[in-house]
Amino acid sequence: MNKPLRRIAIFCGLLIMALMIRDNWLQYVRADELNAHKYNRRVQIERFAHERGNIITADGQPMTASKETSGSDYKFKRTWNNGTLWSPVTGYNSQAFDSSQLENIEDKILSGNDDRLFFDRTLSMFTGEKKQGGNVVTTLNSAAQKAAFEGLGDKKGAVAAIDPRTGAILALASTPSYDPSVFAGNTKADSDARQKLLQDKDKPMLNRALRETYPPGSTFKVVTASAALENGLYSSIDEPTRSPLPYTLPQSTTPLKNEGSIPCENANLKVALQWSCNTVFGKISDDLGNEKMIKEANKFGFNDEVFTPVRADASVYPKDNRPQNAMAGIGQASNRATPLQMAMVAAAVANDGKLMKPYMVDQLQAPNLDVLSKTQPEKMSQPLSAANAQKVQALMENVVAEGTGKKGAIDGVVVGGKTGTAQHGLNNSEKPYAWFISYAKTAEGSPVAVAVVVEDGDANRDDITGGGLAAPIAKAVMKAVLKK
Repeated sequence: MNKPLRRIAIFCGLLIMALMIRDNWLQYVRADELNAHKYNRRVQIERFAHERGNIITADGQPMTASKETSGSDYKFKRTWNNGTLWSPVTGYNSQAFDSSQLENIEDKILSGNDDRLFFDRTLSMFTGEKKQGGNVVTTLNSAAQKAAFEGLGDKKGAVAAIDPRTGAILALASTPSYDPSVFAGNTKADSDARQKLLQDKDKPMLNRALRETYPPGSTFKVVTASAALENGLYSSIDEPTRSPLPYTLPQSTTPLKNEGSIPCENANLKVALQWSCNTVFGKISDDLGNEKMIKEANKFGFNDEVFTPVRADASVYPKDNRPQNAMAGIGQASNRATPLQMAMVAAAVANDGKLMKPYMVDQLQAPNLDVLSKTQPEKMSQPLSAANAQKVQALMENVVAEGTGKKGAIDGVVVGGKTGTAQHGLNNSEKPYAWFISYAKTAEGSPVAVAVVVEDGDANRDDITGGGLAAPIAKAVMKAVLKK
């Protein structure tokens, strides 16, 4: 072969080698990146080419469905069975705007693309059966969810309910809510509907149960009482607390006030929680100090994100100076909590001091309903010894029997609770938040703990109380779980 031909052959060989390297680079090294690229329509078309699996309640009720469409590259789109009820649990799934929450986290199972469904996909190629997505079976109790949603009604607010024995989330409601079906497609109408929701000043797409933190108000006094017992500040709930009246905030000339004329001077923990004495719990927080209060709050889950598997914002018990720490001990200052976090507080107390990790996915199923995975309950922490938890139970049960939480009582059932009315705005200039946390007991332990927060902008300021607005909602949720 002469020299020019040899050079041409070498050059062509290099071109072929470069092409092969490039082809392999695209097919193997960059495959995942290109598959997930936002401009790769083939991936999106395939994603909506078949029916998506469903998200299902613990009692077998499907929250979702799929609907065949026409006039689009996308054959199917997502629908919901009462979307406003379930969107705080499922999130959305849209042909144009991707997905959120369980629809996003469990997308591979729901779309049928999970590696564990490889056999099902392969089999369908030979049998000619349509590809289907798998199912996500949740821990949600449909009766409890309905009671929470209807209890909130047209008020802004949220409800979180947990089974203290396992950590299973039984209800997760947020109002005002939205129907994900209105922007599940990819038309201009879908885009306009989503934009309208995003611009709504009431933020219907905000999951208040997981992603909004509020000052917990007097419901946090359950944590402060727990800290007092766990740190040996008091050994008995009947022991006088040596709390003066008036009580002046440390390093300050500002008196800490109680609501109304209530017996708070030198009150024991039982009386102090019954009447929600700010002076007693502010002094306890100061006596323990900021470091010990943070340590106890952290055991209940504060200062860390919680994954259910949907992420919940971190609740915050802050590092702070003495006056602010005293205020944080009564659930004010920079103390902030999600409704899920306060349900965790009630759940830990009800479960004899053991806090179970919250979760809302019970199992993942193949299209033929074979179980691919099942969640096992997992201990998260031990905020209280069993003995001290039982003392706090006595405190909370007295609040419902004799104190501010009477509207949470259920005939024939032992209920523990704590009300809270949290200040809101600069110098408490805005209407406060109404809180109630509670649990119900049976012979087999406590099957339900609930936290309710209500932002009621329409109520008269003097009518906004945790006992008045929030406790009846918690009662309805507990009754739904107990089937009362």
